[in-house]
Amino acid sequence: MRGKNTYTVTIFINGLITGLMLQLAIGPVFFFITNLALQKTLIDGFAAVSAVTLVDYLYIALAIFGIGAFLKRPLVKRIFGVIGPLVLSIFGGMVLYGAITSTSISTIGLITSNPSASFMQTFLITISSPMTIVFWTSLFASKASELNYSEKQLILFGFSTGLATPLFMGSAVIVFSQLRDAIPLFVVQVLNGVVGAVLIYYGVSRLLAQLKTNSHV
Repeated sequence: MRGKNTYTVTIFINGLITGLMLQLAIGPVFFFITNLALQKTLIDGFAAVSAVTLVDYLYIALAIFGIGAFLKRPLVKRIFGVIGPLVLSIFGGMVLYGAITSTSISTIGLITSNPSASFMQTFLITISSPMTIVFWTSLFASKASELNYSEKQLILFGFSTGLATPLFMGSAVIVFSQLRDAIPLFVVQVLNGVVGAVLIYYGVSRLLAQLKTNSHV
C-alpha cells in the first residue's frame, strides 16, 4: 500500500513539474492576464485565471479521452488554424486601439472592474487555440508510453499538470496587482499597447504560418 501511495505522489509531482515547465513558455494569454491585473482589480485577474484553468482542464480531458486524434485531420487543423489566429488578432486590435485612443484613467480601464467580462475575454482568447488538444494528446501519449501510465494514472497526471496553471498565473496576478499602484499611468497605457501588439503578432504570425502550410498541401 505504501509503495502504491508513493507512486501516486510521484505521478502527481511529475505532472505538476511538467505543468510548471510548460507555464514558463510565456504566451499571449499570460500577457493578457498580467495586463488585466495592472489595469483592473485582483478579482478581475483571478476571474481571468479561472477562465484559463477551465479551458486547460477541458482540453486536458479531451486529450486524455482521445479527441485529439480527430483534430489531427488535415481539414480540421486548417479550419482551427485560421480561426484561432483571427480571434487573437481581433482582441489584440481592440486592446491596441484602446491604448492609442485613451486619454484618461477610465478609458484604459483602470477604474471599472468587470470580472465576468474579464473571464469571457480570457476564455475566448484561450479557447481560440483548440489545436492545444493535439499538444496535450502528444504529451499524454508520450507519458503513457515512456512511463507506462494507465488511464487512471494519466488522469491524475493531467490533473496535476493543469493545477500548474492557477498556481503560476495566480501568483503572477498577485504580484502585478501589488505593483499596480507603483506604476505610472503612462506606463500602464504603454503596456496596454504592447499587449495589443503581442496579441496581433501571435495572431498574424500563426495565420501566415497556417496559410503557408495550406499552400503546400
